Amino acid sequence: MSYFTQYSTELLILLFLIVTFLQSGIDKVVDWKGNVSFIKEHFKNSPLQKSVPALLGIVLILELIASICMVLGIYTLLSSGDNFYALLGVELCSLTLICLLIGQRLAKDYAGAMSLAVYFIITIIGLIVIS
Repeated sequence: MSYFTQYSTELLILLFLIVTFLQSGIDKVVDWKGNVSFIKEHFKNSPLQKSVPALLGIVLILELIASICMVLGIYTLLSSGDNFYALLGVELCSLTLICLLIGQRLAKDYAGAMSLAVYFIITIIGLIVIS
């Protein structure tokens, strides 16, 4: 229990990011065709339009690996106080969000890009707190 109280901020940020990224990854796996169709339409006037399936696959892999690392990070924080996997997972979240931001900006979806800032701020706070 002492690790939980000692790492409560880290754990809550990790849980928030796990819910966010794991749900997004699962949604992409469960409805791959729907996601590809939606994203192709979203990027129809951008330089990324022909690369949508490959880029979506990269984002999916990053989301799932980040989620796995953060789940392992929670376990290792609680069991030994080690922050390696937690930090790696949050770093991968940051990288994923930057990839998404680039895509939103290229698609000229400035409102979508702006909404990513909230997640990025939480992620940066996570990096600061965990490291």
